[in-house]
Amino acid sequence: MVPSRVSREQRRIALRRKLHILRKLTNSKSVKKSSIIMDAFLYIYKLKLQLEAIRREYQNLINHIQEVKVEKFGTKFLVRVTCKKGKDLLVSIIEAFENLNLNIFQAKAACKHFFFMEAVVEDEDQVLDVKDVTEAVMTAIQKSSNDMAM
Repeated sequence: MVPSRVSREQRRIALRRKLHILRKLTNSKSVKKSSIIMDAFLYIYKLKLQLEAIRREYQNLINHIQEVKVEKFGTKFLVRVTCKKGKDLLVSIIEAFENLNLNIFQAKAACKHFFFMEAVVEDEDQVLDVKDVTEAVMTAIQKSSNDMAM
């Protein structure tokens, strides 16, 4: 065989192999090259629509996450907060602790896709209960959300 004819044959075989793979990936029943490519295009478009729907759902979930858990151990409270990110959210929560005269022993916070905080605080006056701390933290979160909306 002539070298140009060999390379042409190799290209044709490679193209057939790639079209076969494309047919398998997209579950195409077509045999014509143009139909296989069109099926692949439609398949990719459907995947893109599904991805956009998943992103919207994910964003909706992040925007509606809000959980405040408070547990009391003697004079100390373990406070866990999970909610959507907000402007000065950590500051608002710490101010709420200060307004209740709570001392912060330990706190850690993370803010990647949503805000998370875990803190151990102490009520030296021993006058607060779980409900008081929960309400103060919820109010702080609400205040931060309202500040962000303005």
